[in-house]
Amino acid sequence: MTIDAVGITVTDMRDQVHSGCVVCSFANTNGLHLKFDVAQDGSVKADFHCDTSFEGYPGRLHGGVISSILDGAMGNCMFARNKATVTVELTIRFKCPIITGHQATVLARVTRDSHPLYLLEAEIVQNNQIKATAKGKYYDQPELINMD
Repeated sequence: MTIDAVGITVTDMRDQVHSGCVVCSFANTNGLHLKFDVAQDGSVKADFHCDTSFEGYPGRLHGGVISSILDGAMGNCMFARNKATVTVELTIRFKCPIITGHQATVLARVTRDSHPLYLLEAEIVQNNQIKATAKGKYYDQPELINMD
């Protein structure tokens, strides 16, 4: 977990800015409850179970859920930089079905910092195979942070 100069953790950022997020909030009873860990390089990673309640076609994770997971990972990557950003563009590539009832991992990283615009990439891996990838553009929105 990273901490910035004023002692705000990634968890603090998530709780403050995304308190009801369907991807990462533990307060949202209908959510995915992904817990993102931050690596030394600022990238994030979360392991998760592909619950059958989130499937589209039988045995396959719904594409909208996949998109949400990838977007949520990139958003949490920005939290690791103590930035609250909004998604301005998201491109998803579905390579192979993500099978429900099994574990998967989502990873995200910043690829370009051109403040106030950030470029990020994310991927979901299941059974050592990249199943979906995303590229996103995120715009800094510091007014979303209200750390009283």
